[in-house]
Amino acid sequence: MTTGCKTTTVFLAILCGLLLTILGLTQHWPTFAWPALAVLLIGVPAAAFKIAAVRRGPLPVDVQEQRTDPPVERREHHVRNVAVPSQWADYDFLFSATVRWYPLEATGSDPVLNPAGLAVEAVLDRARSITEQREPGRPSLVQHELSGALSRMRPDPTGTLHIMAEDITLALREHDQERLDRLAEVRKDKAVWEHQRKYEQSKRQYLSEDVLKDTGSAVVWWLAKNDDHVEKTVADLGLLAQLTSAANDTDVPERLLHLIARPHDEGPGPDPLQEPAPPFGQEPTTADRFEAFLNSMGFTDGDVRRAMLAKQIADVIKTQDQHETAEELLRRFHPPASFTPDAGEPPASTHATTDETP
Repeated sequence: MTTGCKTTTVFLAILCGLLLTILGLTQHWPTFAWPALAVLLIGVPAAAFKIAAVRRGPLPVDVQEQRTDPPVERREHHVRNVAVPSQWADYDFLFSATVRWYPLEATGSDPVLNPAGLAVEAVLDRARSITEQREPGRPSLVQHELSGALSRMRPDPTGTLHIMAEDITLALREHDQERLDRLAEVRKDKAVWEHQRKYEQSKRQYLSEDVLKDTGSAVVWWLAKNDDHVEKTVADLGLLAQLTSAANDTDVPERLLHLIARPHDEGPGPDPLQEPAPPFGQEPTTADRFEAFLNSMGFTDGDVRRAMLAKQIADVIKTQDQHETAEELLRRFHPPASFTPDAGEPPASTHATTDETP
């Protein structure tokens, strides 16, 4: 019987005693009835307490009602730097945590001899199911995600333990983090280069297809660039015509040729006495110098006097034993077919044969 029940029993006994006393005084009970009434008021509560004590057992009722289940025995195990996969191959996270568990009621006959191993395996499985779907570039974000996912007690696959993890840390190996940082820099540089390339392409397209499409478009563009300075634009018409023609790989139109500066203000023209330019890396020959002499005298190609002078000079050179030079002049400046040498003068080949014969 609890304390409340005892208090209620005593209160009811006193109340009944008062009521019976009032009833006995009003009814004028005999004198022997009063001792019986006193025995009844004391004996009934005592009997009730005795019966309750026999029924509740050896412990008091209030102790039995306040008794709770025995405290659950908890266990923990620390894991450090366990490699778990990420979404990228060969870039593993390093997982560290404190694994906690408590056993459930055994449902089978096989006892669990190593609950720590079972608990760690279950936690790593739960962690791996998350990390293998995440990129390795943000380990701190994945760490907080794991802290929330592993903070709840859940049974392991065998149903023998309730498991959770706390104090979770997730990181990358130092060299992997350095590689990711370099890759990030390369991606940023590539993005900048792509934007620059597209900008240059757009600028070239704008210049070729819009500004330098023809001379008229170039003039309008140049006029806008020079804040409506018409005089400057007119002065630059020749330059714009050449620029437009060069951009389109065409010749300057004839109607615009008069706008191009004449070469009168350039340096003096070529010297007629200047020797013709020989091929690159080769010294001018005697024939080259002789041709420069003929050009300076006004004996152009097709003039009969070129061949006559060449033959006379060749004859003179032969007397100086310069037969190769003479032959070169004769080959280069041979008289045309319409020219007939003097009747009494043998051909050049005859002279050469005669002179060479001892």
